[in-house]
Amino acid sequence: MYEDRIFGDLLHPDRRLAGHRAGLSGVRHGHRIDPIIPVPNRPIRLALTAGGPVAFDAARCVYAIDGGGGGEIDLRSAGATWDTIEWGYVHCWSGELPALPAGSMVRYRLAARIAGSDEWVHADNQARDATQATEFAVWIDPNGVPAWAREAIVYHVFLDRFYPGDGKDWLQPDGPAGFFGGTLRGVIQKLDYIQSLGFNAIWMSPLFASPSHHGYDAVDYYQVEPRLGHHADLKELIDSAHARGLRVILDFVANHWSHLHATFQSARCDPSSPYRDWYVWKHWPDDYETYFGVRELPQLNLRRGPARDYLLDCARYWLKQGVDGYRLDYAYGPPHDFWTDFRRACRMANSDCWLFGEVINTASLQLTYGGRLDGTLDFLLARALRETFGHRTWPLSQFESFLAAHEAFFPPEFSCPSFLDNHDMNRFLYLSGGDAARLKLAALVLFTLSGPPVVYYGTEAGVTQERPIHQNDFGIFEEARLPMKWGDEQDADLREFFRRLVHLRREHSALRGGARRVVHLDDTAGTYAYRRGDALVALNTGAEPRTLRLPAGGLPKDAADRLNGQRVTRDGNWLDVHLAGQSGVFVA
Repeated sequence: MYEDRIFGDLLHPDRRLAGHRAGLSGVRHGHRIDPIIPVPNRPIRLALTAGGPVAFDAARCVYAIDGGGGGEIDLRSAGATWDTIEWGYVHCWSGELPALPAGSMVRYRLAARIAGSDEWVHADNQARDATQATEFAVWIDPNGVPAWAREAIVYHVFLDRFYPGDGKDWLQPDGPAGFFGGTLRGVIQKLDYIQSLGFNAIWMSPLFASPSHHGYDAVDYYQVEPRLGHHADLKELIDSAHARGLRVILDFVANHWSHLHATFQSARCDPSSPYRDWYVWKHWPDDYETYFGVRELPQLNLRRGPARDYLLDCARYWLKQGVDGYRLDYAYGPPHDFWTDFRRACRMANSDCWLFGEVINTASLQLTYGGRLDGTLDFLLARALRETFGHRTWPLSQFESFLAAHEAFFPPEFSCPSFLDNHDMNRFLYLSGGDAARLKLAALVLFTLSGPPVVYYGTEAGVTQERPIHQNDFGIFEEARLPMKWGDEQDADLREFFRRLVHLRREHSALRGGARRVVHLDDTAGTYAYRRGDALVALNTGAEPRTLRLPAGGLPKDAADRLNGQRVTRDGNWLDVHLAGQSGVFVA
């Protein structure tokens, strides 16, 4: 079996150990605040730690409120914790920022004093100079996650591979990294298809001017890529989507862009260029910070300054054009205080916008984006679903153990859009060996958990791939970006299954919130069932038919399988649910 590298090297024990140690060494804040998502008129508790051989005897916070005000707070000792891995103590301090009204922006620095000296070390970059310290920021957002986002069912369109338009054939590039010819006009012409499946939101891959098929290397954030269409096409798409009750989400990259961007060309060629400070130079002009060592993707300097201001202006611009939100690529790259400014800028342009980030990292780190973004894409759940139903390396009990803790860890006000596959990982149908039944089981679970479900284009229609993404330790992500199937090429049965799932989710509000309760779990038989409000979900992952006797309390008297029409019989306070091999039911 090939490796499913969703989290890259993070699953390797040595990488985890290094990350754990780095998080304890020196003076650390790590954006640890309480409440995680600040609320108006309530103090914000700050946590600070110090580990390693250096002794510290005091800690402080210096803060400033945008528009005036601020001060200095002495943090109080909060004792110490023992870390077995480091075989040493970690000292702790805490303090509180004052309660502030809605709309307030507070920026702060934290530092600890080296014992017996007047020297202060700042969290988290260990700067000794206050002007170089990591800056933290909190904005007291009067609005939480938009109501529509909690009910969102998202269709993820990869533009170049979705549809070229009526009367147009796919282009025939030399390889999968070439252009296949998808267009915005093609999306407009397929809005009826997306709407007919029941989706109420579209997330589109980057559409700004770019030299690549994927668009994650923009050269102009104010221009639509001409291969895809024009500004008028995008405006028509937004208006047409809204007329159908579909929200429009754009993919936005803040961490980096193409080396062909005019500002980078100027900064690299002219030592006096006004854009030189937009980038992070190790040694000008040829050595600069990049996205994962890719020289064609220079990293932006997003400390407060002109590059940050430019991106905030771009984000505001498209929201004012009617865009409803952003999926934020590699949100782990820019500093947290950038996202605090980004949230404020976006909310000021559209108070109802939805902002969720791609943060492929630990649950603890993802949670630090609370109050900065509305939430993060649920890569942890994606891995669990793929291991359990795709690769079948996890027994159902391990999945339930993960899921119960996962649901308890993330608060309901933190948005976790969930998915089975995307443009950077092997398609689910491929990793399951082409077994659509396993895909259906995973999709049933996906659609009956609380996170807004996201379906990658073609997953509902049987689109797969020929080879794994990772070959000889090299990622060929285009393998998971093959052209969409249309017409008779689609798997009609699979498409209808997804259509029913989408409509069941829209009809049952309990699926979008509230508790989940396990009512049956049998690893040996491969059967599993849980309740969500007035609905019962039951699965049989084995090949043989099974009948489960499950409690009927709280279910309507005429409860039946609303998904596949499998047989359900009632016997007093019990339901006998008859499950074919590798199948599931939704009883309500």
